[in-house]
Parts: sequence; C-alpha cells; structure tokens
Amino acid sequence: MNFSNFKNAVASQFAKMQNGKELFRTSVDPDYVWDTYLNSFPEGTNPIYRKREYYNCSCCRNFIKNVGNVVVIKNGKLVSIWDCDTKDEAYQIVADALSNLVKSYPVDNAFLHREKFAGTDKNFEQMVTGVKTWEHFFVNIDPVFVSRDIPTALSKVRSSHDVYARALSEISIDSIDTVLELIAQNSLYRGEEHKFAVTEFRKLKIGFMNSENRNLFTWKEITKIPESVKSIRNSAIGTLLVDLSEGKELEYSVKSFETKVAPHNYKRPTALVTKSMVESAKNKIEELGLTSALDRRFANIDDITINNILFANKSAKNKIVGNDVFDEITSRLPEKPKNLDKIEEIPIEKFISNVLPNLSNMEVLFDNNHSGNLVSLIAPVNPTSGNLFKWNNKFSWSYTGEVADSIKERVKNAGGEIVADLCCRLAWNNTDDLDLHMIEPNRNRIWFAERTSKFTNGKLDVDMNANTSNLITDPVENIFYKDKSRMLEGVYELVVNQYSKRNSSDCGFDVQIDFMGDIYNFSYDQIIPNKKDIAVAKFRYSHNDGITFIESLPKTTRTKVSWGISTNVFYPVSVLMNSPNYWDGNGIGNKHYFFMIDGCVNDGLQGGFTMNF
Repeated sequence: MNFSNFKNAVASQFAKMQNGKELFRTSVDPDYVWDTYLNSFPEGTNPIYRKREYYNCSCCRNFIKNVGNVVVIKNGKLVSIWDCDTKDEAYQIVADALSNLVKSYPVDNAFLHREKFAGTDKNFEQMVTGVKTWEHFFVNIDPVFVSRDIPTALSKVRSSHDVYARALSEISIDSIDTVLELIAQNSLYRGEEHKFAVTEFRKLKIGFMNSENRNLFTWKEITKIPESVKSIRNSAIGTLLVDLSEGKELEYSVKSFETKVAPHNYKRPTALVTKSMVESAKNKIEELGLTSALDRRFANIDDITINNILFANKSAKNKIVGNDVFDEITSRLPEKPKNLDKIEEIPIEKFISNVLPNLSNMEVLFDNNHSGNLVSLIAPVNPTSGNLFKWNNKFSWSYTGEVADSIKERVKNAGGEIVADLCCRLAWNNTDDLDLHMIEPNRNRIWFAERTSKFTNGKLDVDMNANTSNLITDPVENIFYKDKSRMLEGVYELVVNQYSKRNSSDCGFDVQIDFMGDIYNFSYDQIIPNKKDIAVAKFRYSHNDGITFIESLPKTTRTKVSWGISTNVFYPVSVLMNSPNYWDGNGIGNKHYFFMIDGCVNDGLQGGFTMNF
C-alpha cells in the first residue's frame, strides 16, 4: 500500500474541484468523518504502530476535520474530495466510505479556510536506520477560499442564501409573469429598472422547479448570482412578487408597491390588466360555457320573484313576478306624519321580524354616510345564460365606485392600515393640509411630529398634503391601534387641525371611527381657519366596555347628491329584499339588505337600483 498515491489522488481531486470557484461543506460532523476514516480500513491494513494505528496521525486528522466534508455541485449532484481513484483497493474502500458519508448530508454553507493550505505535506523522523519520511494529506487552497474572518463571511453567505432560497420557494411563476407583463405595458412606476432582476430570477425559478434536489440548486453558484437577483425578495419589486404569490389582489399589491417607490402624485399610465390575465379569464369563461353571462344590465323590479321580497309598497306590487300573493296584504296601520322626537335604534333582525310585518309604507333617511353604500342590482342580458356565482341565481350587485366604504378604501390605497381594533380615518377633498391628532388619556399626542405612541403603540401611518410638491385633492390620514389590549383606559380626544389653509372651496372633512367593526361617521362642512383645531370626538375607552362617546360632532352635517337623491332627506322604499346570495334558500357569504328607493338611479344610466344599509 502506497499512501502517496492516496494523498495525491485526493489533492488532484481537490484541485479540479476548486477550479470552479464554488466549494461547499456538508453538515456532517468532522469528528464523524474522522471516525469513519479510521473504521473503514479493511482488517489488517491499518495495523498498530507503536501505540496507535499506522494511519492515525494528528496531521491527517486535522486535514480530514478541516477539509474532509468539502464538496462541489456538478450536474445537480454532489461531488466530494474523496471521489478519486486511489489505485489501491484498501484505500479505495476508505475513500468510497468517506464519499458516501459526506454526500449523505445536505450542503450547509460555503467552504472557507484560514490558511492557503490544509494539512501537512510530509514530515521526517530520525530513525536508527536513517531518516524516515511520513506522508500526509495536503492541498494548496486558492486564495478565493481563504478568509481571516470566517464567521462573518459565512454569516453573510448563509443570510444571502436564505433570502434567495425563500424567494425561490415562495414567489410563484405566475406572479413573475404578471409583473413582467406590467413592466412591458408600462403599468409599474419605473418598472423597467427591475426588468433585469425579475427576468433573471424567472430563469432561476424555472430551474428550481425542475430540479431534483432543490437544496443543491439554491447553493449552486450562490456567489455568482447578481445581488439584485439573489436578494430580490427583500426589494420593493420583491414585495410585489410576494403579495401576488400570496393571492392578494393585483390592484392592492401594485398600490402597496407604489406607496414604497412612487411619489404621492404619481398616476399610473395604464390599467392593471395584463394580456395573460385577459386570455386566462377568456379561456376559463369559454370552458365553463359562461360567455353569454358576461353581457350584463341593470335589473328591473319585474325581474324579481315574490319569494325573494321582504317588503313592497303599492307601486311595486303590480310589477313583481308572482304578485298575486300581495292581494292578501292589507294596510294594518294608518299612515301617520313623521315624528322624530323619539327615535329607537334596533337591530335589523328585530326590525324584520317585529316591525316589518306591520308596515304598509316605509321611508328611509338617506344619510351622508350611506353614499358609499349605494348599489346597483345587476342581471344578465340573456336570461338563459349560466350562473357566474356560487349562489344558484344569475343576479349580482355593484357598489357605487365599486367600493363599499370609500374612506376606508382611500386609506387602503394610500398604504394605511385598515385591519386594526381601532381605526380613525380622516378624508377631505381639497389641497389643504389637515392633520389628524389623537390625545391619549395621559395627554400624550399622536400626530405628524410623533407618529407612534410609546405608551399604547397607536400609530399615524398616513400623512398627506404636507409637502407642497405632492398636493392632491382626495387626501386621507389614518391613526390606528392594532391591539386594543395595549390601549390605556380613559378618555381619548380626536382632533382635526388646519395646519395650512390653501382653499376656500370643497371645505370641511369626514372622519370615520371604526372600533371592532362598528363604524361611526362624522362630518364637518365649514371653512376651517388656519391653525384652528376642530374637536371631532371625545370618547372613553375601557377594556371591558370598549368605547363610549362623551361628545362629538354630529354624525352628518353636509348635504350631498348621489344618484339623483340628496342626503338628509326621507325617501319612500319601494322594495326591501335580501342580497341575491341569500335568495331562494341560499346562504352564501355575508347577508345584505337592499332597500330599493324611489327616484334613486345610477348616474347616467337607467336600470335597477338599490341601497344597502
């Protein structure tokens, strides 16, 4: 047995491996590698020399512990320094055992060494018969793998790898294709700057998806991948890719991206609809045989069957399908003039069960905060078309402006937090610089100069029109408390301050206080002098009772016109019904009640009309 052949074979293998400039370690314990080395020699080939085995020396032990678990990744497989031809059967058995052991563990990190060599080439011992030369494992190491601060260097490699691997696992190919289409059609702010990173990452994602060993794929050439590609998940474009991969709506995801990179007055030049989205939707609709169902119109009263009506006045009865049932309805109560001296607030369920059966006529007060709740009842043009929805009828509804809560939606679009135990939202409609302040029970103030309360973790996260270069006419501000358990008990004061008056038209503001899903709306319709405070609401908070208002602005003060009707006016209700997802015994999703109001018509179009309270 000639050990020189073994050491030279290992050195030759290491030289070939480091030529690729990518060396790694597997996670096998170095002591385990050394023990396997000693235990793999065939019986009789590693005899006792003096006090220990012939091949059990400190020089070879140090080499194996420092370099014995080094590998490269080639063609999706691991190759170790032990994958060599030793030209000796006994040594080959040892090398093969070490190779199998090292490659059975996953790659753990890159390989780095403190010195330009590992092991000891040879040393000499004076014997009686002369000088004996002892051969040991030894390799020279390329300077690229030499570091004097190995922990710091390896920490950077590990961190970079983990971000890269997480991106490959979490970002979907569909989200990548969507972003590339948005960039191509100029729908992303400065999207062209991200095109290279997204395009290159797409190639890597496809390779990752097709790889037999994804752990090896993420490590291969980790130091050669451009930083913009490798760290894409931690970039602004990466947050967009992650949001889309998590199934968040396209509009919301792009808005979130734009709040990070675009100025407040940025206006997207094209709509957020990609060719692949259109083609995919078209193919799916055709596959389901629902093409004819896409041609929609406003529903009419005579589209609705009697079994889906909760109430109808005299003018509506004759138009409803199956209206013979109403022949039996008689007026049970005489009509009386409205008296608002005594108003009782009751839940809608109690109103339906206890009050509605005794009504022959009904009127509603169209309040300011109802403007965002106007909806249109929608039906297909072709009555034989299939159903587009989960419920078993062809009807749907659409909110005015396509949003159920305009102030909340404006805050969301501005990047503000809308999911919290307490949200206080301010909206106005000119270029004034209004500021929202919250004075906490200990007199600490949350405002633009101190956005986060160290006492309650309440935060102001949206502040608009402070910069004259980014003035807009639909600004919002938002103060929220994510966790009510951290709020101090006591009295809170919500104030709007006119920091900089710039307009004399479209004056005033709206404020919405949303506590655990209960929404309170307040309006102010007067010109606000410069630097003046307007007290919106003072309320007491306790952990047991929630919020109780002490004093506040009136809930509505301004008159608005929407869909042909004015706020703060009573209007007759022709029909009251459930939303279509609760017709005919359905019970899918949230239940809404539609009050169809005489004279309320969707702007510019004739058709069905409803109001959802």
